[in-house]
Amino acid sequence: MTEPFLSVIIPAYNEELIIADTLRRTVEFLATRDYTWEVIVADDGSADSTAAEVNAFAASRPNVRLLSLPHAGKGRAVRMGMLSAAGAYRFMCDADLSMPIEQVERFLPPRLEGVDVAAGSRQAPGARRTGESQARVFTSRIFNALVRLLAVRGISDTQCGFKCFRGEVVPALFDRPNLDGFAFDVELLAIAARSGLRVQEVPIDWHHRQASTLKPFPDSLVMARDLLRIRWRALTGRYR
Repeated sequence: MTEPFLSVIIPAYNEELIIADTLRRTVEFLATRDYTWEVIVADDGSADSTAAEVNAFAASRPNVRLLSLPHAGKGRAVRMGMLSAAGAYRFMCDADLSMPIEQVERFLPPRLEGVDVAAGSRQAPGARRTGESQARVFTSRIFNALVRLLAVRGISDTQCGFKCFRGEVVPALFDRPNLDGFAFDVELLAIAARSGLRVQEVPIDWHHRQASTLKPFPDSLVMARDLLRIRWRALTGRYR
């Protein structure tokens, strides 16, 4: 089988209400492109019918498939999806499509050239974010300030769920025991920076979805703890 140009990896956990529509919208858009593609749903051990919904959708679509995993966290789902993909470019895509899938073009040649990791940003110049409470925006900015202080400099938004990786750099970033929780994005970018990879932010239009599984206050505490772990790993040379 010829390597696809683009792999879209969608981590999912208990997304039975939206996953079929997300796949439909994604496939309808990709079908209009002149490059080859595949879509992988990395199911993080969902307890609902997410897997059944994906299998039903993929039954007549050979370039859409389910990767079933035991529940271990979004980070592990993304990691396993990336490593099982074959694309020259591999795009991490939140299941709620809070960024319109059409904007994937901003992460790819010819729009973006010579980049190893393209990180979607809700805060870079030109980005727009709607439907989000001021409290949530404030919490996000405080966390990003901590990230820049402790782990990754020069990135205004590490937690956006839309990122694209050149296939060639995926093993160096993902084929290691990384964090499995929501702070896995920070660790990926920390590894990329210390590996000399070229990272660039991509401004996106982001629409807050009420069904998000992230709980700002308790999950922020967990992520703060993980930031300290990332800082320690960096100081002790683990990311060299």
